[in-house]
Amino acid sequence: MSAPGPTVTQRGAVLAERGPGPVRVRLSVNGAEHTLDIEPRVSLLDALRERLDLTGAKKGCDQGTCGACTVWVDGRRALACLTLAISCEGREVTTVEGLAEEGELHEMQRAFIAEDAFQCGYCTPGQIMSAVALIEEGHAGDDAEIKEWMSGNICRCAAYPNIRAAIRAVRDHT
Repeated sequence: MSAPGPTVTQRGAVLAERGPGPVRVRLSVNGAEHTLDIEPRVSLLDALRERLDLTGAKKGCDQGTCGACTVWVDGRRALACLTLAISCEGREVTTVEGLAEEGELHEMQRAFIAEDAFQCGYCTPGQIMSAVALIEEGHAGDDAEIKEWMSGNICRCAAYPNIRAAIRAVRDHT
């Protein structure tokens, strides 16, 4: 049996195979560079929470169905529990901790507070990350559209009317 060959990415780059043991992974998270020695099977969520102490993204279902782990990878929404950390090399990861600038909360974070858009707060970081992206994607035209494009983020406390109110407040302000 021959050794596995190189992997070709969608962009045509040839990468040497890595693993199965720990490998050095370089991640850019919230504008800061981090180097981790992790196994290739480690999820982005586990790397963020357990190795970088960024605990904003929550481990809800660990199956990609609740949205509590929503982060951005290159500005697009991603479920960190289903994303391998190693696949984020060379890409920018943004977590809810990265939204605040110079100690000031992001306007969506402020709107969630003002509109009382959370109860237990467990889903709030993922909701906020999706809500900001939803506006940037142009999917906040009306409540029906907001509801549809936020459907991947579950709130077990059913704060949905207040979440939509926070999104409308930011949408109307921008």
